[in-house]
Amino acid sequence: MERLRPRSDEPPSALTMERVRVRWRRRTRIPTQPTARATVLAAPPTRGRHLVYAPKLDGQADPGEVVWTWVPFEEDPHRGKDRPVLVVGRDGATLAGLMLSTNSRRDGQPHWYALGAGAWDGKRRPSWVRLDRVLVVHEDGIRREGAILERRRFDAVAALLRKKYGWN
Repeated sequence: MERLRPRSDEPPSALTMERVRVRWRRRTRIPTQPTARATVLAAPPTRGRHLVYAPKLDGQADPGEVVWTWVPFEEDPHRGKDRPVLVVGRDGATLAGLMLSTNSRRDGQPHWYALGAGAWDGKRRPSWVRLDRVLVVHEDGIRREGAILERRRFDAVAALLRKKYGWN
C-alpha cells in the first residue's frame, strides 16, 4: 500500500506531499479540468447583454451571487482552476458570470474593478472582478454558492458594464 504521509520523525518529501495533494483533490472533488456538465466557455463581452440583480441563497446560482466554478485559463482553455465568479445574468440553466481574483496586481489594471472583500473568500482578502471576459457557465457546473454581493457593489459593476461594454 502506498504511504501518503511521512512519519513524524521524517521530513516530507516533495513526492509524498504531492500524493497527499492529489488524494485531497480527489476526496473534495475540486475539478482540475472541466467535466462534460461543468464546461465553462469564455465569451467576449457583447452589446445587448441584460443585467439583473436577483440573489436568493436557495441552492441555485442567481445573478448577484458569487459562486465557485472551474474557470479555464486564457492561454490554455484545457487547463484552469476553481475560482469565484460573480453571476450577472441567467438564461434558463445558463449563467453569465465574471471571474474574481484576489491578486493585488489587478489593482488599477484596465478591465478590472476593485470589488473589495467578501464572504466568498475565507480569508476576507480584497477581490477584483474582471469586466472584459464573460464566462458562460451551465448551472450544473457550479460547485457551490459563495455569498450574496450587496446591491450597491453589484450596481457599481453593472454601471461599468453598461458604460464601457454596452450592456443593458
